[in-house]
Parts: sequence; C-alpha cells; structure tokens
Amino acid sequence: MVKRTLSEKLAILADAAKYDASCASSGGEKRSSKDGKGLGSSGGSGICHAYAPDGRCISLLKVLMTNFCIYDCAYCVNRASSRVERARFSVDEVVKLTIEFYRRNYIEGLFLSSGIIRSPDDTMADMVRIARTLRERENFRGYIHLKTIPDAAPELIEQAGIWADRLSINVELPTETALESLAPEKSSRTIRRAMADVRMRRDAARETSHRGKRPSRFAPAGQSTQMIVGADTATDSQILGQSATLYSAYRLGRVYYSAFSPIPDASKSLPLIRPPLMREHRLYQADWMMRFYGFEAAEIAPPAGMLDLEIDPKLAWALANRGQFPVAVNRAPREMLLRVPGFGPRSVDRILAARRHREVRYEDLVRIGCNLKNARPFISLPGWSPGALPDAAQLRARFASPPEQLSLF
Repeated sequence: MVKRTLSEKLAILADAAKYDASCASSGGEKRSSKDGKGLGSSGGSGICHAYAPDGRCISLLKVLMTNFCIYDCAYCVNRASSRVERARFSVDEVVKLTIEFYRRNYIEGLFLSSGIIRSPDDTMADMVRIARTLRERENFRGYIHLKTIPDAAPELIEQAGIWADRLSINVELPTETALESLAPEKSSRTIRRAMADVRMRRDAARETSHRGKRPSRFAPAGQSTQMIVGADTATDSQILGQSATLYSAYRLGRVYYSAFSPIPDASKSLPLIRPPLMREHRLYQADWMMRFYGFEAAEIAPPAGMLDLEIDPKLAWALANRGQFPVAVNRAPREMLLRVPGFGPRSVDRILAARRHREVRYEDLVRIGCNLKNARPFISLPGWSPGALPDAAQLRARFASPPEQLSLF
C-alpha cells in the first residue's frame, strides 16, 4: 500500500464520506464544562456554537476511517472492485485530527463512518476505540456520531452507544429486492435486527431501577438511517412507506434521503444518470409532513407513486383534496390548520394562541408570518374570502413554475 501523509489521507477520506447524508446532531446530550475541564461541550460556559433551526450542530469532522472495503455493493464508489484511491486512518490519527481541528475552531464534533476491513467486528472495534479514546484519554465532550455496522457483534454496538451521541445504521435501499440485487453481501434482516437492538438498548437506558438508579447512557441523540434514491425502481410511495415503518418500529430520529450519484465503472443494473435533486428535496418535504404535520405516508404520494416535482407535496395534497377547503381559520382544529399550505407548526401555534383572546383577521396572519401566497385559496377568515378560488381549474398553474424554452446551445 502507498504510504500517504495525514493530509493526503484526509483529502481522500473526507471526500469519500460526502455521500453519507446522515450526520445531523440534533438531540445530543449536553455535557457541562463548568468544572473547567473537557473539550467541545456544547452545553458548558465559554463556548459558542452555531445551530441550524432544527437544532443541528453546524460543524462536524466528517470522514471515513478507511475507504477500503471487502464488500462489493454495486452502488458504492468504495466497493471492493472500484479503482478509487484508497487510504486508511489509524485510531490515533482520527483522534489527533479531531482534537487538532477542534482546537483550531474548525469543528464541534465528529461523524465517523468506514468501509469494512478484515471483518465487521474488526472495523467496528476500531471505531469504538476511537470514540472511547476521545472520551477517556482526551476528555472530549463534543458530539460524536458513529455509523455502525449491522453485522458487528452486539457487544460492540453496545460499546458504540456508550461512547457516541448518535448511532446510524443505513438501510441503503428502499426495498429488500433491490438490496439483494445490488448488495448481496448485506441482509435487510440483519440491518433491521441491529436497529431493533439499538432501540431496545435506548429504551432500557431511559428506565430506572426500583432504587431509582438509571443505567448508563446509550446513544442519547438516537439513531438515524439513510436510503439511496434513484438507484433502483422504487417509487416515492414505496420510499415513504418504508420511512413510516422505520419511524414507528425503531423510533428513528431521522431518515435521510440521498440521490444516487453515478459512479465510475458502474454495474449495468444501475441508471446512467442521477435522479433530479428536486426528487430528494420533495422526499424531505414529505418526510417533514409525516413527522410534524400529522400526515400518513399513504396520503402524501399520489396513486402514480411519484411526488410532483413542480409543487411541494403539501400543496399537491391540498389541490387533490379541495373538498376539505376553505378552512375557517377561527374555528378549525390544530390538525386541520396544519394541513393548510403556507401554515407551519409555529404559525399554527401562534394562531391558536391569538384565537384565545380575539378573532383572528387576515392582517394578523401577515404579522404571524404565514405564507399567504400558498394559503389564500385554502382559508377563510375576516378580511379574506377565497371565493371560487378552491374550485378554479387553473389553480395548480398559480403555483407551478412556468414552462421554460430550452436552449439548443
């Protein structure tokens, strides 16, 4: 193997990690640094961190431990038969990078994944060793997310959950048939068994004994997974159905969707072009509807099985169910207000709070921050009536982007 410098390894393995989207840090446990000891705490004094609106930590060192792999998954650029440049970090090198990057204020945590080297157990043991070394030797109290390996021994998964904030186990593809075809060395049954084990250990960590003693913490930020979109023939309806099952069965924090990206020397069974990125975006919007707006998966995807790429899925649902509109803003329950295009959970809560004191008027919605461009055809309240808008034949055209003339050059 070619001997590489640390910076050369970092360039290769950071680039190799870009295909994994499941590295959010929402829900991480706050470890205090008030004692003046420890690095990377997001909850202690003296350290300021930037978070996204959904609570995610902005900066993570996101790398693979190695892009060598004994598996030959057709859709993976790091598969055994791929001719990409290879590199591998040692345990101490990942620890050193994490600490040095943190001290330079480049990062606030670590997202670590890996190809499979020698065996799943050997690989998982090295990843656990990295997390444990950061916690015990370096006293690192920042966020750690480990991509766990389903085939690894349960005791290694248990150790990973003790030292990491979040674990993720990728289901890879939306259907078992696609996984068997494109990744025959992986088993959907093994993946689900590992996810169920993580859920049970998390549930056990929240229980207290009869003496009031709680067990050791275990992955306090939960677990997540990722599905590749567009590598097989799965429809959006199948993908959302799979996501709904994963949320309910394993209490996942997030399901991430990653649009398939064509790779060099790809199998003939894979598409030659990537799916539109808008499809990935619509799936995230639909996922948000299931998690925060009370929609069922079967309600969101149309009979054809594919989401409309021109308009967002909530608006598409409203157009397909015009008989439920217009909604009387001053009388409708929260569940129905959440289904109005342009109304989000925060604006709905503000509407309900205002309704307790007086009648809400159209101009109040402007101050509340509702997206009235989308909401107007679907609501009625003092100061606004949609008239015949909900029944207008060309209502969809008001929201869809106008057609564009393509250039020949």
